[in-house]
Amino acid sequence: MQNTTETPYLIREYLESLNWRYATKKFDPDKRISDADLAQLLQAVRMSASSYGLQPYKVLVISDPELREQLRPACWNQPQITDASHVLVFASRADFDGDLIDSYLHIVSETRQVPLAELDGYGEFMKSKLLGLTPEQKANWTARQAYIALGNLMSAAAMHRIDTCPMEGFESDRVDQILGLESKGLTATLIAPVGYRSEADQTQHFAKVRRPEASLFEYL
Repeated sequence: MQNTTETPYLIREYLESLNWRYATKKFDPDKRISDADLAQLLQAVRMSASSYGLQPYKVLVISDPELREQLRPACWNQPQITDASHVLVFASRADFDGDLIDSYLHIVSETRQVPLAELDGYGEFMKSKLLGLTPEQKANWTARQAYIALGNLMSAAAMHRIDTCPMEGFESDRVDQILGLESKGLTATLIAPVGYRSEADQTQHFAKVRRPEASLFEYL
């Protein structure tokens, strides 16, 4: 690996931020993320890459205390759900049809000032690759796109010194019911409380553990 003294500042700052972050176990319930910082985190999610650019998910930003109290038992009673500043639920599409692609092409047309008819070929290509998938394959594919967005959220939050705790430990059926996701064709895939760590969270003092470079990377 390149020596840190030779690493460009922005890369060094980014790597330092990744080393700073950890899966926060205890949030300070008295510290709130500012509207401006929250907006930047959401922009990082919005700018995330996804297959074909389709972004087949929605992100629910939950700050309502009563709703979070309802969610907590469905999330293995983890205190981050109620103590964090906000809770982001990444809800991927449980299934989809051609409307997902058609709606995206309309956005492309408007954004790039391209006649919609010129995008027909690209639309048919995407449909040929995606619409033949089984419902289970579609659900797996949409969930993987949500994971990419979660990664961007965590990195952007770390750069702002905002804490996160990515969660898969929850009962998706119960979360879907509480949030009314099924009627929207969505299912909860990931949950990410965001906020500021509590001084009482001893986990923050643990050394970060990652596999050695020699065992993780292979150069061919």
